[in-house]
Amino acid sequence: MSILDNTKVGDSVQINIELSRDRFAKDIIDAINVSSVAKISDFRITDGKGIGVILRLSNGKEQWFFEDEIELLDENGNVIKKINDKNENNNFIFDLLGGLNYENKNKVSELLNPINFSLWLFVSFKDIF
Repeated sequence: MSILDNTKVGDSVQINIELSRDRFAKDIIDAINVSSVAKISDFRITDGKGIGVILRLSNGKEQWFFEDEIELLDENGNVIKKINDKNENNNFIFDLLGGLNYENKNKVSELLNPINFSLWLFVSFKDIF
């Protein structure tokens, strides 16, 4: 489940400082220690694999966080449990592609083999679907 499935700008989240302490300056850590609850002010793509959020902290500064460094809060301030449904595609083809593995090839003849190329292509695309 992506953070975009359940949130919008203005929602409150709780920051898990233990997951992000090593990459922030002292003033950001101090603001989180004052209050670990922050409001979402925007969303950003992190590294092509996920969505990050920009949060407005208790000191008024904005800082971005990875999706796994925060927990969503409901309207009462309680943490909403994350549902990690890795098997959301219960389809034979997705199961088949999920079990494929590709070993790097070193010889030119192995690289040019159409079967190896096809296997590499399927393994490369399985994460997209």
